[in-house]
Amino acid sequence: MVEHVDSWGGLDILFNNAGIMHARDDDALNTPEEIWDLTHNINVKGVWYGCKHAVLALRRHNKPRGSIINTASVVALVGSATPQLAYTASKGAVLALTRELAIVHAREGFRFNSLCPAPLNTPLLQDWLGDDQAKRHRREVHFPTGRFGEAIEQAQAVLFLASDESSFVNGSDFVVDGGMTKAYVTPEGPAAPAPANNASRSSLE
Repeated sequence: MVEHVDSWGGLDILFNNAGIMHARDDDALNTPEEIWDLTHNINVKGVWYGCKHAVLALRRHNKPRGSIINTASVVALVGSATPQLAYTASKGAVLALTRELAIVHAREGFRFNSLCPAPLNTPLLQDWLGDDQAKRHRREVHFPTGRFGEAIEQAQAVLFLASDESSFVNGSDFVVDGGMTKAYVTPEGPAAPAPANNASRSSLE
């Protein structure tokens, strides 16, 4: 994939966003070894491969700068009583991997940053929560805004990290979570409104 952009002048930005959280992922006693291995092969080894080939591409085209963004998670920063141990460990590995690459390649002008999103309002999450209001509330209560994040809010953060406007941002754990990881007791009242996602509209009128 990376080599396919060579004819267009080479790579400048890479967003390593693919990952899984398997339904059989559990705690230390109940997570099957094959699920641990599968999760780490995709979530960690996949990011490593992406970073490796990004650096090779940037060097191949003598690029003076580049930006690589790796998706981690807030679960790499805080613990959870609803265990997903393989996923959590894999995202912690992404933070460490990204941090080290940021330092190793800083003098080449190649920046590496981790994106740490909170749970997002996606079809996958909504299907998983279903009509279980207690399950939903157990998670939503931790957000000061009273709602899950939206994919468009993460996309805006990625655009910033990819752009030259973030030229002095390197090795960061870039948290986009609506304040969740900073909260102790959250406010009461109705949830704050979510932003409109123009990508889901058929018209901007």
